Amino acid sequence: MNMTHQPLSGRRVIELGTMVASPFATHILSQLGAEVIKIEPPAGDTTRSLVRGGPSGTIIAYSHSKKAICLDLTTDEGKEVFRKLVASADVVIHNLSPSASRKLGLTFEDCNAVNPAIIHCHIKGYAHGPQADDLATNPVAEAATGVMFDHRIGDRPSRLGPSYHDQFAGTFAVIRVLATMLDPAPTEEDRRIEIGLYETGLHLAARDLAGVQLKTQLLGRPEKEAGGEFAMPGYGAYETSDGRWIYLLVMSDAHWRKLTASLDMPESDNEEMATLRQRKKLRDDVEAAVRAGVGKFTYDEAAARLRDAGLGFNEVLPLERVLDAPQAHQPGKLREFDFRGLQFEVPEFPGQQQVRPNLPPPEIGEHTVELLAELGYDEQQRDALIAQGAVKQGGPEDFAWAPVRQKG
Repeated sequence: MNMTHQPLSGRRVIELGTMVASPFATHILSQLGAEVIKIEPPAGDTTRSLVRGGPSGTIIAYSHSKKAICLDLTTDEGKEVFRKLVASADVVIHNLSPSASRKLGLTFEDCNAVNPAIIHCHIKGYAHGPQADDLATNPVAEAATGVMFDHRIGDRPSRLGPSYHDQFAGTFAVIRVLATMLDPAPTEEDRRIEIGLYETGLHLAARDLAGVQLKTQLLGRPEKEAGGEFAMPGYGAYETSDGRWIYLLVMSDAHWRKLTASLDMPESDNEEMATLRQRKKLRDDVEAAVRAGVGKFTYDEAAARLRDAGLGFNEVLPLERVLDAPQAHQPGKLREFDFRGLQFEVPEFPGQQQVRPNLPPPEIGEHTVELLAELGYDEQQRDALIAQGAVKQGGPEDFAWAPVRQKG
């Protein structure tokens, strides 16, 4: 990849983001070369204060390489700075609530009035429809689109954990923005993009939603199609003799033959388990056989045998060990930077061969003065805006991590 040019070099993206969806979208655009300006209120993005009063992993992972300006959009002066930024930009992406968007002057109509070429993307709870003004978060989208019903902890429907709907919504936003950029003559409607977390969840659940309709019509009753683990015995996580967990990719009869032979399982000669259809009927027996087969070996012993057999597998890793893998440290995969004297390795956007030098995560309003000067505000005007509280330039003293108390 040419290190001197990226696809979105020269494009300016304005982000008004909180939590995950919008910052994730602009993170991808930044990795593709866009200049991203993160606008925050004086109170900061919520994720600036989630870990001991200071920035969380979200800021570190998804706001590096961005510039930051702090504006109070409840003031006329702050709104004027925002309008000048929009006039200089190609894209505005935000995930504020519909009511906040209208109150602060962030709607498509507001932005289009000062930049008739602007691409405006609002990531929200629900796109157009009767719930367009309703609020939704990642787990609400999970609840509304069928994901949460079967994911239970102690029989209580629970969120998955990772904010996948937020991240997919951000990804879908990027796709829509790029498609609009590719259009030589986008209409006003093309440039007005709405991505709902709910609609994102519907799209992600499309296979399951189609499957339950299929089963209802074939069987006369609603029945969810099983996922890979439940449909294919032997496809899942199993514990080795040294207490580690290995996830096996056993999706076909060929995989089953390789598994049973490599682990010296007596079931390798069992004709009653030779086909997937047969193994489904003997699910409990198959699961017990695989548990026993894996449980005879340490993880390293089992891994060596499975690798020699050409079978897919991986250890089930805790987060603190994920980046120990040599695969993670190949060129272009991790960005290393210092933030407030701490060292981080943050995964890059997939597909890059080299890591391009860029900025660590900005402090709140770190580039406020620089950007005001670029917009034509002289020193006296900048000082006045700061004194009025319409803008702010912050530093590490804002949202500082609380010190860890030593025990004892």
